[in-house]
Amino acid sequence: MTDRPRLLLVTDLGYPARGRRYCDEDIFLSGRLRDAFDLALCHPLDAAALMDGFDAVLVRNSGPVLHYREAYADFRARALASGARVYNPLTGRGDMAGKQYLLDLTESGYPVIPTVDRADRLHLLPAGGRYAVKPKEGADSIGLRFVDRDELAALDLDGMLVQPRVDFRYEVSFYFVDDAFQYALHAPDPERRWVLRQYRPSAADLAFARRFVDWNTLERGIQRVDACRTREGALLLVELEDLNPYLSLDLVAEPAREGFVAALTESLRGYLGAS
Repeated sequence: MTDRPRLLLVTDLGYPARGRRYCDEDIFLSGRLRDAFDLALCHPLDAAALMDGFDAVLVRNSGPVLHYREAYADFRARALASGARVYNPLTGRGDMAGKQYLLDLTESGYPVIPTVDRADRLHLLPAGGRYAVKPKEGADSIGLRFVDRDELAALDLDGMLVQPRVDFRYEVSFYFVDDAFQYALHAPDPERRWVLRQYRPSAADLAFARRFVDWNTLERGIQRVDACRTREGALLLVELEDLNPYLSLDLVAEPAREGFVAALTESLRGYLGAS
């Protein structure tokens, strides 16, 4: 390894994310990481072919894997076979591995929006109201729809998840590097997911988020714990993002943003220095 490690940052600068500008975030982050690494950017479709020329691959805002399943599967298989250093490491149990974790966490009694994937388990969901039906391999609300209870019986649930539609006060996201909390943001208006504001979490809020970071067992990496605050005041997990979570760095106060960059740089250095 050279004195300045070579880092391949995987990003889709042209992905049209709703309410977010992936390109701005990754341009900023790549500029800052160049202080510590020799760095190049590439599209996710090119990552498998290019990664051998770098000391590590940093997967950032690469868009939903749903849009390039075969290329991602090839990248993942090659990286695992060659022992390439991928950040986040490919051992994540959250969205990186699909939505199975929502079923596992429901089964284990974690504070998560109740989730089932079979008709014979629909009775385990709260009765009444409406239900969200979405693909297990979905992302960015792709394929999401809402139905009434009497419509569920007629649906083909193969490859799908079903959850109650929760009447929540707001959504909140907790951002971690490794196991260290960095900052939190919340969306005060439930209808405007990406209109975010600074959020000061309580000790109970952080304990909630850390349960899922601990469950995921990633020693290195960026994780975003997305939750909703119910009308009764409880937090429920919405998603555990551990593949390519958007960071909303443009909305974070400068001290927190600088702290995040420093934490990520240190984490990457530690990862590259690990045996």
